[in-house]
Amino acid sequence: MNLDLTQEDSDFRDEVRAFLHDNLTPELANAGKLTTSVFIEPQFSLPWQRILHARGWAAPAWPVEYGGTGWSEMQRYIFASECARAGAPGLSPMGLSMVGPCIIGHGTPEQKAHYLPRILSGEDYWCQGYSEPNSGSDLASLGLKAVADGDAYVLNGTKIWTTHAHFATRMFCLVRTRFDGKPQEGITFLLLDMNLPGIKVEPIITLAGEHEVNQVFFDDVRVPQAGRLGAENDGWTVAKYLLEFERGGGSSAGLEAGVARIRALAARDGLLAGAGGFARDLAAAEIGLEAIKITEQRVSAALSSGANPGPAASMLKVQRTEMMQRIDTLGIEAGGAYAGVDQLEARQPGSNIAPVGPSDRLTLMPRYLNNRAGSIYGGSNEVQRNIMAKLVLGL
Repeated sequence: MNLDLTQEDSDFRDEVRAFLHDNLTPELANAGKLTTSVFIEPQFSLPWQRILHARGWAAPAWPVEYGGTGWSEMQRYIFASECARAGAPGLSPMGLSMVGPCIIGHGTPEQKAHYLPRILSGEDYWCQGYSEPNSGSDLASLGLKAVADGDAYVLNGTKIWTTHAHFATRMFCLVRTRFDGKPQEGITFLLLDMNLPGIKVEPIITLAGEHEVNQVFFDDVRVPQAGRLGAENDGWTVAKYLLEFERGGGSSAGLEAGVARIRALAARDGLLAGAGGFARDLAAAEIGLEAIKITEQRVSAALSSGANPGPAASMLKVQRTEMMQRIDTLGIEAGGAYAGVDQLEARQPGSNIAPVGPSDRLTLMPRYLNNRAGSIYGGSNEVQRNIMAKLVLGL
């Protein structure tokens, strides 16, 4: 695969840079640079999504007939890289990168016509109802009960670690519709309204002191059967399809931007002198990141030809999350004593509270703490290695 930029790609890069210069406001860029997670509050992500949607750039990976851009895999990579370098706030992946592709792949014409435009515009803001208190990596053991009653399912149970459920207007949810037989064969995939009676959202505060995740309780919640995606008791098929996009979607552009920030910080503080120690570790991380980029290009090429990511999604999930944690650790080392100062108020976008120490240390520790979950969410990395062993190595 040729990764050199063609003249067309160079022209496209210039177009993206000009667009970012003209449309990415200082307020949005500042919010993007202060984020400590793949998620940023919708008060910043949705205005940026609307700007992109007006240009037709909200969902680069979607098919053109559903609102995608028709870009090549190289153009998508260029776009992600330029956005990361400019500090653009990330868009919530739940709608655009996860349930959107699922609806495209498994939805009825009516579901596609209803949901996809609302995902693109940001009118619907989604959360994911997968994990439960006793069903994390063993997702097939989930027990949120859904009983058919007329044209609805009645839901009772709970979901946990539900990112941005306190903001979401919609949830895509796995429920238990049959309790006998193989666990995977009794799961149904539902699309539901978060404003339905009987839904209660309770906050969970993370190690970084932030409210990002929640526990969601369902008490006799009636969900119309029209919200079912795929067949009853065949939700596991839909869920596996979605998880391939969750694990394999995205790019290393954010990791590259993180490495660049750390290299600039370390260079200013004299940490790159000599060939050993910190300089060696940072160079090794940069080499590993180049290898991840090559794998991403291979997966992107497969996706552009209509194939699913398959087991390569598991490989990328492991590589990206472990590299993310490796980069975070280098950031803490480079940040020194100021990296450990808890400054929740100072790192809020628009805050008038002066930071303790240099401002480029503000997000180092909360980013490190938040991203410890990276090797667990989306299916733990141990589970991903089992998938690769089975599907690739035949073990």
